[in-house]
Parts: sequence; C-alpha cells; structure tokens
Amino acid sequence: MTNNDILSKAARRSGMTVPENYFDDLSRRIAASLPPQPWEQAPAAPARRTRWQAVRPYVYLAAMFLGIWCMMQMFDLMRTPASYELSSNQSLMSAIHNDAFYFDYCTSSTDETDLYDELYEEGFDPASLTSDHSSTPSL
Repeated sequence: MTNNDILSKAARRSGMTVPENYFDDLSRRIAASLPPQPWEQAPAAPARRTRWQAVRPYVYLAAMFLGIWCMMQMFDLMRTPASYELSSNQSLMSAIHNDAFYFDYCTSSTDETDLYDELYEEGFDPASLTSDHSSTPSL
C-alpha cells in the first residue's frame, strides 16, 4: 500500500463538518445574543459628591505633609550636635575631676624610659636634635 492509497481512503475528512455559510453571519448572531452593554445605554446623571468626598484629597495631602514634617523633626532630634562643650555634660565632668579615672584613662601609661628604649632600638640618634633653630628652613 502506498502513501497515495491511504490519502484516498481517508478522503481528507476528519469527521467534522460545518453547515454551508455558517461563518458568514456568525458575528451578527453572537452580537444579537449578548445582553446590552452599559455604554450602549443612555448615560445616567452623575451622583452628587458629598462634602467629605470633595475635601478628602486635600485632607490626605495635608496629613502627608504633616507626617513628613514630624519625620524631619525626629531626624533633627536624633542628630548629634556639631560642637560639644564638656562643661555641659555633668557625668563627663565628674569623671574628669575624679583622679583615679583621669590617671587611668586620660594620661599616658607609657614610661619615659620605655619610650627612650624603643627610640634607640629603632635607630634614633639624639644628636640629630639640635637647639640651633637657624638650620631649620623658614616658610
């Protein structure tokens, strides 16, 4: 059996048929069966807005700006001041006036002999320091 015999036996029919001129008036029949659409009807008179509906956008806008202003005030309160005076901070002043705190945290704990030993180990020459300021270049 060749390929041509199979096609002739099937006659290219799938079993589905459509009546003559079915698609010619299909769109008219579908449109007639649909219910009427709102845009096809006569426009109704618009409903009257209440006072709140008229004022509501402006109230929301004012509330938004008030919220932004409050947020900026909070950011300003959280900001650290640019200049800080020690005398205005009582706890810091009492700590500085406390001798034990001052000597433990504010003064150097390095002994002078330790400093000299470290300088000599690094190759520092004390003769490089002169009291003659005339050799120093002037600006």
